[in-house]
Amino acid sequence: MSNEPVGFDTFKLNRQLLDAVESAGYKVPTPIQEKSIPLALAGHDILGIAQTGTGKTAAYILPLLMKVKYAQGMHPRALVLAPTRELVMQIEGVARQLAENTDLRIVCLYGGLGPKTQIEQVAAGVDILISTTGRFLDLYRKGTIYTRDIKTMILDEADKMMDMGFMPQIRNILEVIPSKRQNLLFSATFSPRVDHLAAEFLEFPERVEVTPSATTAETIGQIKYFVPNFRTKLYLLAHILEKEEVSKAIIFIRSRKNAEEVFRYVRHKSSAETRVIHANKGQNTRINSMEEFKSGAVDFLIATDVASRGLDVSMVSHVINFDVPLIYEDYVHRIGRTGRAEQEGRAITFINPAETWHFEKIEELIRMEVEENPIPKEVTITETPFEEKQAYERELDKIKQKENPDYKGAFHEKKEKPRQNIGKGQKVKAKKSRAKRNRNQLKTKNQKNK
Repeated sequence: MSNEPVGFDTFKLNRQLLDAVESAGYKVPTPIQEKSIPLALAGHDILGIAQTGTGKTAAYILPLLMKVKYAQGMHPRALVLAPTRELVMQIEGVARQLAENTDLRIVCLYGGLGPKTQIEQVAAGVDILISTTGRFLDLYRKGTIYTRDIKTMILDEADKMMDMGFMPQIRNILEVIPSKRQNLLFSATFSPRVDHLAAEFLEFPERVEVTPSATTAETIGQIKYFVPNFRTKLYLLAHILEKEEVSKAIIFIRSRKNAEEVFRYVRHKSSAETRVIHANKGQNTRINSMEEFKSGAVDFLIATDVASRGLDVSMVSHVINFDVPLIYEDYVHRIGRTGRAEQEGRAITFINPAETWHFEKIEELIRMEVEENPIPKEVTITETPFEEKQAYERELDKIKQKENPDYKGAFHEKKEKPRQNIGKGQKVKAKKSRAKRNRNQLKTKNQKNK
């Protein structure tokens, strides 16, 4: 057997696709591409498990383009579903790049914009639809999308779809497209819910798992810091951004409020171009910020988990988890933004007292203990404010109550003593009684003085 790496020319792809692959700079297939492409070309249903950054988008787009091949008719023949508009746009970018030598019509559908332009694009003729579930159903109900010609359906980031509650929408879509079709399902993790979806969605699938579920890429160096409070996290962040060779970084925050506060602090402390994106930001603002980050015009991107998937950016040197994600699989997706395409990256996580338990669960999920670094001496460690300390205690109480329902904790609700219902007449009587008692005490005292 030859030890030479497999090339894309070993797959049954036409010259137009091979030229596009070469033009895109793809040298050799990644493991997920090497295993998935031949199976997809042979018409098998596929269950693909691979972490982000392994090239799984091209693993299903290339055989899809080969199958659809050229523009034909007016209605879609393939449907790709993804959980977020950002991921839909990323998939569209890969599809258009690999289809550049064909006449295939690719239409991208997502919310946040008025549907008029998208309706016009579909009406003009489409071969491949790439869409979020919600926008697809919106346009289908308007009578815009004719589904009977769909022969291939691909579900990307299935685990995230489960987390975001899209299962009812997926089932609605399955009811309106032909049952006889090829299905491909890709996910970074393989939870019981994804297993259940695969059983419902796929027929005799070929399972392709290039790494164990929820495994992080070996090219990512992972570090954790135990940090006592929010203010110290800010100081540590500023220290890392200043002292380490951070060429391009994504900083993940759990809440929109904290994301804005961290953004203001970083912008004040650093001259680097910085943007912040979260659900309250407008669609165009988010798209523009991401495009600027991709192009290199922006150095630091501060984001909630809205950007943890679907952001395919090369040369991200650092991912910093300012907060520990409470959906543990999101840790894999967050840090998958760095160490892509065989490049090395660093993933740094700040852990406050209330997040320690959650990060231990993440370490169980990824089957490794992340290396701990002490807080550098140059970083000021502030005292935790009383309100913040109480918030940590409440969070820890919730965790302990989840593990032990009988645990009461420091913040359990105390039963109030029953108050006597005293009427107005009783109040007057009690007042007279107290006055009489006081007069008698005063009279006794005067007699003793005599």
